[in-house]
Amino acid sequence: MKAMILAAGRGERMRPLTDDCPKPLLQVNGIPLIEYHIKNLVAAGIQNIVINHAWLGQQIVDYLGCGKQFSADISYSAEPVALETAGGIIKALPMLAEHEDDVFMVVNADIYCDYNFKKLPLLSANCNAHLLLVENPEHNRQGDFALVKDMLANPKNNQQATYTFSGIALYRKSFFEQESTSGHKALMAQQAVQPLAPMLRAAADQQKISASVTDTAWTDVGTPERLARLNTI
Repeated sequence: MKAMILAAGRGERMRPLTDDCPKPLLQVNGIPLIEYHIKNLVAAGIQNIVINHAWLGQQIVDYLGCGKQFSADISYSAEPVALETAGGIIKALPMLAEHEDDVFMVVNADIYCDYNFKKLPLLSANCNAHLLLVENPEHNRQGDFALVKDMLANPKNNQQATYTFSGIALYRKSFFEQESTSGHKALMAQQAVQPLAPMLRAAADQQKISASVTDTAWTDVGTPERLARLNTI
């Protein structure tokens, strides 16, 4: 299996820290966020890693290189303008998967967690994605999704338990394909800005995404305050 680390975001909420440093290179206890993910992926047996980048992306390339120092094989997908989450994955898809049933992992660079990637379940035949969820953090009390019999669901009411998407997921290549008017599947437009959330919600309504919840330590490093808090632990 191959993996992709999403590292193209500008990190607006992290300014001024990200004015001259890309968000994935911000450090927790002296180690860049993205380095934790690379080491965890390699520990799980995933060495082929694709990293997309845009804002100050050359700094990421210069720091990580080909990945040899981490026993990884790193390739890069450069985006002149950040293409959002789905857009970045679609642009890099030829580097990640060949056949529509091929499965790959995606990890957000701007999270901090000690999740063991080996614990991610195999993707079942009737699903084209699997999302790892976490308990709702203080900054996202409303959550993102519900979970119904191990399937991702959109919350129907305020009484339904919800969870937050961790930024860790498995996808089939076919998740990023769409049917044409002739009935044939084709890759969605490359080089197009494409957010991921609407695609996830639509697929959840079709019961095409499985999900599981982890209680591992997890932080969305979205503000300087959260980063500072991590560096005091």
